[in-house]
Amino acid sequence: MTAISGPPPSPAAAPSHFETAAVEQLKSAREALMHEVRKVIVGQSDVMDYLLTAMFSRGHCLLVGVPGLAKTLMISTLAKVLSLNFNRIQFTPDLMPSDITGTDIIQEDAETGRRVFNFVKGPIFTNLLLADEINRTPPKTQAALLQAMQEYQVTASGQTYPLEQPFFVLATQNPVEQEGTYPLPEAQLDRFMFMVKVGYPQQNEERSIVKNTTGEAGEQPQPVLNAQDILTIQNMVRRVPVSDHVVNFAVDLVRATRPHEKGTPDFINHYLTWGAGPRAAQYLVLAAKSRAMLRGRLNVSTDDVRNMAKSVLRHRIIPNFNADAEGLDPDAIIDKLVAAVKEAGPEAYK
Repeated sequence: MTAISGPPPSPAAAPSHFETAAVEQLKSAREALMHEVRKVIVGQSDVMDYLLTAMFSRGHCLLVGVPGLAKTLMISTLAKVLSLNFNRIQFTPDLMPSDITGTDIIQEDAETGRRVFNFVKGPIFTNLLLADEINRTPPKTQAALLQAMQEYQVTASGQTYPLEQPFFVLATQNPVEQEGTYPLPEAQLDRFMFMVKVGYPQQNEERSIVKNTTGEAGEQPQPVLNAQDILTIQNMVRRVPVSDHVVNFAVDLVRATRPHEKGTPDFINHYLTWGAGPRAAQYLVLAAKSRAMLRGRLNVSTDDVRNMAKSVLRHRIIPNFNADAEGLDPDAIIDKLVAAVKEAGPEAYK
């Protein structure tokens, strides 16, 4: 198991030589993580990169893809190589909020004979929670995740219980099933740092999948990092310096998604009903920092922001009828947006 070393967390301090060495360790750890995951998962390297980027940024992920693309297996394998406690909840129409958070039960005290309520923790009390087919449960139950995702605690019967850190929600959603599903409201979608599209494998990858899964069991993945390593990395991501130029570009990109605002491109006014909020700019910068670190860099560039734009923005913009009529999905609009928003020149910093 690779241990990531670093100084005590101090968000205000600039990265030291300890962080520089730790970033090199993290780059090696990423390669080791990918190697272990590939023992089980064929392909999907981009998806794994997004998952690691979000987790090291202290963010949650929503994976969208048709059934049978190993979304669940990918997440459970990731839990193994990161040595994290893992729980899976199959979201169904009859699932109740207490099935997620836990419930009070009456127990009799053996000494006094009195009956008291004791809180029995639900499956949300873990490090890595897989919310499988999250859109198959009603909004009331979906909302049970909101406090945990934002505040890292659960309130039940007037008592607040902290969640063990690190804590991540990785949710899956099938895009092809509409019958009996409940679309996630915008407020909950905004809690997810990334929406990641899981696509079909390439032909050679699919051939390998069939061969590997119809023969004898292969190697099992081994742990590479642990919970403490992840907390150290999360603190380091916060400490990575980022220039005003990169921050300004991320903010400009997000502000350009808002129809009828000053400086918004004409095609945004034509194609979007609603744009992204400030949380999108925060996540763009955090994701750019995490992406740079995973590649062994302490310098964050606007290219890092561009590479994270689709996964951060696609679930935060709402196309209108014009976009639907012309067959433009959010990804196509984001491509146009990234090409249209230019970096500020030297005159902006005088």
